[in-house]
Amino acid sequence: MTISFILVQPSTPENIGAAARAMKTMGFADLRLVDPGDHLGDRARWMAHSSEDILENSKVFTNLENAIKDIDFLIGTSSKKRSVKQDNYPIRGIPQLLNDKGSSIRSVGILFGTEDRGLSNEHIAHCDILSHIPLKQSQPSLNMAQSVMVYAYELSPLNQIKIRRKPQKVNEASYRSVKENIAEFLNRLNLHSRLSLKNRIMERLAALSEKDIHLIQSILTDLRKQDKSC
Repeated sequence: MTISFILVQPSTPENIGAAARAMKTMGFADLRLVDPGDHLGDRARWMAHSSEDILENSKVFTNLENAIKDIDFLIGTSSKKRSVKQDNYPIRGIPQLLNDKGSSIRSVGILFGTEDRGLSNEHIAHCDILSHIPLKQSQPSLNMAQSVMVYAYELSPLNQIKIRRKPQKVNEASYRSVKENIAEFLNRLNLHSRLSLKNRIMERLAALSEKDIHLIQSILTDLRKQDKSC
């Protein structure tokens, strides 16, 4: 499982550099930047401090859609309650949630919003789940680089645990394919007038374990066979 840290419109070079340093300290290397400020300038490099390679190898995108094309499971970070998503998981529970997904996901993205506004509802709509860092008080809040440090620290055990799994065929059930198939099935049910129900179903799908995902995939496969036989 590869974990990517994705920063949306980070405008402060020092924050980008500090985020790169936090990532490297905890064993992560894939930094993705969406419409960033000067991430290769002196201010960013000074804060990176021996993590300049993370900055230099970072991938830069003009929009979020391109940045997450190859991501199987996207986690948005937000301490605010949002109407787009009802569930918001504390960071301490994320490593176990990802572990439970086993080989059904291969790539994970951790998404961070802008320094002043955080993630927009449009950004959150792309996320499978939301996560937050529990704080004693809402103010002062953590800035982006501090949040990256906390997430990198909490997720670092996933870099150290090597779980032996049976080789998975490309066509076998994965979270991403099941999500696409469920979305297609719900569209066939014409839930356009009950969009909130459809969104809630998709949100709860993100909480399923690897065994649950394989079970749902087997049901979807049977339904497809029945459609073809009719």
